[in-house]
Amino acid sequence: MEAALNLAIWLPFVAAIAIVLLPVAQERNARRVALGASGIVLLLAALLALSFSRLPAAGAPQFATNLPWIPQLRVAYFVGLDGLSLPMFLLNAFLVFLAILVSWNTTLRPREYFALLMVLETAVSGVFASLDFFLFFLFWELELAPMFLLIGIWGSARREYAAMKFILYTVAGSAFMLVGILVLYFAAPVNSFDMVYLAAQQYSPAVQSAVWLLLFIGFAVKIPIFPFHTWLPDAHTEAPTAISVLLAGVLLKMGAYGLLRANVGMLPEATRQFAMALAVLAVINVLYGALVAMMQSDLKRVIANSSISHMGYVVLGASALTPMALEGAVFQMFAHGTITGLLFIMVGLVYDRTHTREISDLGGLAGRMPFIAVTFVVAALASLGLPGLSGFVAEFLVFVGSFPVWRWATVLAVFTIVVTAGYMLWLLERVFFGPERPQWGRLGDASRLEVATVSALLAVIVLVGVFPALLGGIIIPSVSAIAARYVV
Repeated sequence: MEAALNLAIWLPFVAAIAIVLLPVAQERNARRVALGASGIVLLLAALLALSFSRLPAAGAPQFATNLPWIPQLRVAYFVGLDGLSLPMFLLNAFLVFLAILVSWNTTLRPREYFALLMVLETAVSGVFASLDFFLFFLFWELELAPMFLLIGIWGSARREYAAMKFILYTVAGSAFMLVGILVLYFAAPVNSFDMVYLAAQQYSPAVQSAVWLLLFIGFAVKIPIFPFHTWLPDAHTEAPTAISVLLAGVLLKMGAYGLLRANVGMLPEATRQFAMALAVLAVINVLYGALVAMMQSDLKRVIANSSISHMGYVVLGASALTPMALEGAVFQMFAHGTITGLLFIMVGLVYDRTHTREISDLGGLAGRMPFIAVTFVVAALASLGLPGLSGFVAEFLVFVGSFPVWRWATVLAVFTIVVTAGYMLWLLERVFFGPERPQWGRLGDASRLEVATVSALLAVIVLVGVFPALLGGIIIPSVSAIAARYVV
């Protein structure tokens, strides 16, 4: 299975090269190459998930490959998957496959577009699979270039501004993260970038605090955590639909994964020291994102700010440091990726037909696009935590796991569900129900390809909501190993 993991990481990169080498006359075949490669990666990711050991002692990385790369610096090509990374690895493979289907009719420079999507898949997969900090940072930086170009070339009116804001924020965050990685490298008894080795070492309180803050800034930009969040609504608003799906679905999870893997997993004393501050920031994220979402007039901006709010639940779970809260944080990362990805696809389908995202211009669309309306309703209900859907399981685990530690923060986070229900139901009422406007009298519903794409996401949201043990069995051993370090 080690070979399967490496093939899943690098096959999209090889596909990107093949796409670039296609003759101009065959550039429409770029989408078929990308779909074939991403389909194989999705099958490999599913095979890895099925082969993953769910035994209580299965917290250690599996399917590991550890090869010397730069021996002078003790840098290795070290990859593997555990209960933190496997759900994100699988989510990335799934959403990239769907993003290609969403982008099927792209006509502007299709070779470059699909090649960049393939590079992006390799970069994000590499982040989740890396067990060497040097390799982790290289994959982290590799993700920036394709995302910058995908927003800057294929985005909407203010795409250059949004792309530049994205790159400036994330590069600045990466600089802090790199300094933190280097401090950890030199502070270890034996200089190493091996993340498993570094997690097992003891560091002085001063080193832990400094490294924790440096890494946190880099990850906070990506999550994003207030006040490092302002790049996200602009990036979402200007990005094409498929890129918004990936941005919300997996790129934000890179920051949350880094927070759990590095800050919480490697620096226990500093994490205890900053746990309350992390809980405060989580509550600010949850409340602020929900209240700002309520005030938006653009469909995409509603979902973008809702995403900021829901990522606050991940941060709250990470701050509580109990096994259930940490499991809920990882569960929320996966659930949020599928639910928000579906919401952005639905916004894209509405925009493709009406050519507007202004809520005040819409109304009464349910009669003309019943499938889109029903699916949008289900996605919105999943977002606000309806029982039976994956969002409920994730939020329930976070709340139950966090309440004994941060009662005040948990109560405020639970209250935000009411706010979320308010703006989501209000959005649905204004867009799909009420009197039908004359200009929307000839709109069409979803095509067969669009129905298949969103149905796949709906199936996962329902399946994980009804059978949460499918995901929980993978997550629990790893989060239990992390939580054991915080038992007094």
